[in-house]
Amino acid sequence: MKSRLIVCLLLSASAAASVTAQTLKPGLWELSNKMKSSDPKADQAMEMAMKQLASMPPEQRKQMEAMLSQHGKTGMPSMGADGGMRITTCITPEMAAKNEFPVTQEGSCTSNKLPVPGGLKVSFNCTQPPSSGEGEIRFISDSAYSMTMTITSQRGGKPDTMTVTSNGKLLGACPAKPK
Repeated sequence: MKSRLIVCLLLSASAAASVTAQTLKPGLWELSNKMKSSDPKADQAMEMAMKQLASMPPEQRKQMEAMLSQHGKTGMPSMGADGGMRITTCITPEMAAKNEFPVTQEGSCTSNKLPVPGGLKVSFNCTQPPSSGEGEIRFISDSAYSMTMTITSQRGGKPDTMTVTSNGKLLGACPAKPK
């Protein structure tokens, strides 16, 4: 359950980066996401998952970092001062040119984007785990954006609605890969 929650968080962060590619610079990006569920138990589970990530044993941490690096993530998710989740991801110039981005997802997802003044209206629909969402991305510059999205899914057989607010900022160049 907790790993599924983390995958959902990573999918939301990565989806935001992938739909905004046309106007953002390639490089190392920090994605800060704050999520609020209609179910207080889901909020508690997310908080507990973040605390467990922070106290993960070194061997388990290495395994998780290896898995994340396969999807373009450069570090473990961490809890921000505002209680949100932070993660860094690398978008290479080649990936940006082809609109290819590191996305951690299960199953099949489709997404749509519609340009609006100053940003994009976005939506997605996934079959595994079943979820959908819609929101708006506002470009602050080619090195920063903000996003608000509403995600609907099932949790314990009951509908759950989650509001995600996200900010992305370019940190600099992607770290060199070890040879």
